[in-house]
Amino acid sequence: MRHIMVMNAKGGCGKSTLATNIASYFVNEGATVALADYDPQRSSLDWLERRPENRLPIAGVAGFDGGLRRVPRNADFVVIDAPARSHDKELTDLVNHAETIVVPVLPSTIDMQATTTFIQELKAVPKIANKRAKIATVANRVRDNTLIFDDLDEYLTKTKVPYVATLREAQNYVRAYTRGLGIFELPEYLAWPDWDEWEPLTAWLRSVRSQP
Repeated sequence: MRHIMVMNAKGGCGKSTLATNIASYFVNEGATVALADYDPQRSSLDWLERRPENRLPIAGVAGFDGGLRRVPRNADFVVIDAPARSHDKELTDLVNHAETIVVPVLPSTIDMQATTTFIQELKAVPKIANKRAKIATVANRVRDNTLIFDDLDEYLTKTKVPYVATLREAQNYVRAYTRGLGIFELPEYLAWPDWDEWEPLTAWLRSVRSQP
């Protein structure tokens, strides 16, 4: 059973969007998937409640109410939507549940500054310091040809953590979320640019580089 966690101490950076789309990607690849929502806002669980019955099922787990005890034993992947503002023991406890951690970062000075502190704290967690979990960053909700994206791109390139994908700000994510779908479940004519942007991230998640 593989555990992939999406986390950043900064709120509003798109953790639930990444978590739901990672879950939908793997279920459409033929895997048995559980989605564990540790955020009391329940954004990932709300997405699951909207999921149509004719789509491949994803098991929902309220991580904030009992942890991972209710994850189906046959799950190939558990995608974990971590809460914001996790630090110290809470952060260590969360990281102990994962082998792979994806950190979404928005194109803003505040988010970059917060991420610098958060990654330093992440690297100090024993499981990561001992290389028993891998981290990667994703530039999220970006607009091409803007100065702030250039700043974010340079910042993530210089951060000593794999920088694996750049995802644009697009209405497709809103369309998918409100229907309980992932970006990969939208029509190709509508979502192919987003599929292309996701390919480096999904390739990294499938690779040995994302696993201890």
